[in-house]
Amino acid sequence: MNRAFLIVMDSVGIGGAPDAAIFFNDGLPDTGANTLAHIAAAHPLRMPVLDSLGLGAALRLASGADAPGLDAEPSGLWAAATEISQGKDTPSGHWEIACVPVPWQWHYFPKIVPSFPPEVTARIRDLAGTEGTLGDCHASGTEIIDRFGADHLRTGWPICYTSADSVLQIAAHEEAFGLDRLIALCRDVAPMLHQMRVGRVIARPFLGQPGAFHRTANRRDFAIAPPGDTILDIAHRAGRVTHAVGKIGDIFSHRGITHQHKGTDAELAGHLIRLGRTAEPGSLTFANFVEFDAAFGHRRDIPGYAAHLEWFDTVAGRFLATLRPGDLAVFTADHGNDPSWHGTDHTRERVPVLVHGAGRGEAGLVGFSDIGASVLAHLGLPAAAHGTSFL
Repeated sequence: MNRAFLIVMDSVGIGGAPDAAIFFNDGLPDTGANTLAHIAAAHPLRMPVLDSLGLGAALRLASGADAPGLDAEPSGLWAAATEISQGKDTPSGHWEIACVPVPWQWHYFPKIVPSFPPEVTARIRDLAGTEGTLGDCHASGTEIIDRFGADHLRTGWPICYTSADSVLQIAAHEEAFGLDRLIALCRDVAPMLHQMRVGRVIARPFLGQPGAFHRTANRRDFAIAPPGDTILDIAHRAGRVTHAVGKIGDIFSHRGITHQHKGTDAELAGHLIRLGRTAEPGSLTFANFVEFDAAFGHRRDIPGYAAHLEWFDTVAGRFLATLRPGDLAVFTADHGNDPSWHGTDHTRERVPVLVHGAGRGEAGLVGFSDIGASVLAHLGLPAAAHGTSFL
């Protein structure tokens, strides 16, 4: 039986979203944002594996932009995908890729201080057993712990913050506050936030001392459940083994998943390569590599993002070498996060669709849901409610 591997390079957008003008970063529209092109303009990229599948070609199709170093003649099947869900966030992108466009408007917290309604703050205090919280504002994850980490160690109060995404994040010291306590706090407050149509509550543990705090890999996302059957649900119900690599389990509320594989991006690379060798016939592997976004995009680190792209290209080459005849591998993304852009938030962009194992050629401009529909078709599984296969 054929196997399928769907790999999301978190935030590797390629510009050209037709509705970018209605999405904003720091008060300015996303029109013209282009994660891959702007990185390549500053640091010409060496990505021979993904470029040979059609990365540069997809960039030119999506936005008309050229990227120094990405000019190979494609040997794979390639496309550029456009999102219809009204968000540029992780759940919206992943759900739609998995054939479930978001049918509602997410709730976003205002960029004021305090950002959260009093009832949300009170609920967090009650669950944490503290007299107060810290933060209560929009912030980046590394900046907020540098700013409030010392107060957190002194008071024991959790650090609460948000971003342009529909999200509530709670940071706490793994040792002083307790990792299990932080995860339980986020899990228990999540239902209240989900009722408000807030997409995720995220536990953000950290370690260290003032001046040397660092986030750990023990992040946990508590996401609202998808409102329909995803490709994971369809495959699992059909008796197929499903592997979730990275934060896929959290994004999909651990629904339709047989095995979960977590860790840093370097550790996830090892999981993916191992699954290329060992994943069961007929299985579906759905992977997310997040450090493009979390470590480099939000921090507006262009050299770091460029280096991570080139590192991942070597991972892709090692992974593709493990595949068997009849296997399908699709590389894509869920949104953009242009590190040259205004602000620190995601950017509304089209994304690449690079396919190994389905011949060669251009599939054109497709929808996010067409990606999942193509995976289902390759596996011989029933079609989802949304999406059309381009295979």
